[in-house]
Amino acid sequence: MRKILIVVDMQNDFVDGALGTPEAQQIVPAVAKKIRSYPKENVVYTLDTHSEEYMNTQEGKNLPVMHCIRGTQGWNLNPVIAELSEGSERFEKPTFGSVLLGETLKSVTERDDLELELVGLCTDICVVSNALLLKAMMPEVPISVDASCCAGVTPESHAHALATMKACQIHVTGEQN
Repeated sequence: MRKILIVVDMQNDFVDGALGTPEAQQIVPAVAKKIRSYPKENVVYTLDTHSEEYMNTQEGKNLPVMHCIRGTQGWNLNPVIAELSEGSERFEKPTFGSVLLGETLKSVTERDDLELELVGLCTDICVVSNALLLKAMMPEVPISVDASCCAGVTPESHAHALATMKACQIHVTGEQN
């Protein structure tokens, strides 16, 4: 079985930029360690990607903070993560979940048995959206999320997202008790 790690939105704006949090900064070493535990060809990255027109989008009207504007420092991966990502596949996404990521991985299931693991930011927005999208597209593929390598907008919303994923048969590992 081929196990693929999906590193969700470990971008500067979510770590220590416009929408950064102390919790996001704290997970960077754990995410880097997790990435190093996988063969490079089995790690993919998502990038939250917006344009200068972001504030005119539905998301921009509900979250009026300019972030992850393509080509800006905030859009780039955190430097520690960026170094590890060289040569790996990246999926730019204009919204929370990546349909292209789902379609790409679903096509891989035609030749390989897969297991998927997600880590990254933010647990309660993009991690949960991608996990649920992938589960809906590939209900028989085992999917897990390492809670110790994720951070939410708040610790409470992180916990709620983990509970939601558990309820949808996504295996949650790495929880702190």
